[in-house]
Amino acid sequence: MRIDFTKHPRDTGMRIRLASGIEHTGRFPNKGLFPHDLMHYAVECAFAFRNAFWGLIANGKTPDEIARFAAAHGHASAAKAHTPSPDIIELLQAERLVECFEAELWGGSAALADLQSVADAAFSASFVPPVVLDETRVAELRAEISALNARWQALGDGETLTVSWP
Repeated sequence: MRIDFTKHPRDTGMRIRLASGIEHTGRFPNKGLFPHDLMHYAVECAFAFRNAFWGLIANGKTPDEIARFAAAHGHASAAKAHTPSPDIIELLQAERLVECFEAELWGGSAALADLQSVADAAFSASFVPPVVLDETRVAELRAEISALNARWQALGDGETLTVSWP
């Protein structure tokens, strides 16, 4: 699967091309200096999540279907604090980790124990099992995020960063 992220001043364009030839496109508001779904890509690759956002898309769901799927299966948020269906546990684990690494991108890296503590609190609030963070994987993920961020920041308006899903 090929994923194109196109930089715009107020939003990010996304074009997804599945191996089957099916394409999905959309534009999403910028919530920071780095696209949220590109952070999902980095986190889900690093942790080999195959049933989170990008894995679900690779298996035929659209982004809108994933949002409906998550809501229907108990997406844990402040307004919906309950145990989610097993079908979305990896999706929620990925989302919590994405939030942790977005915070690091904006505010600087934390000690591994502190990062684990924050992630554990997020996992607990979402009623999902924790993901154990290890020094090597976190260092590799931070390097990947840094490289992707450098590529993203170097883009001009209307330029595209392309990645391939495993």
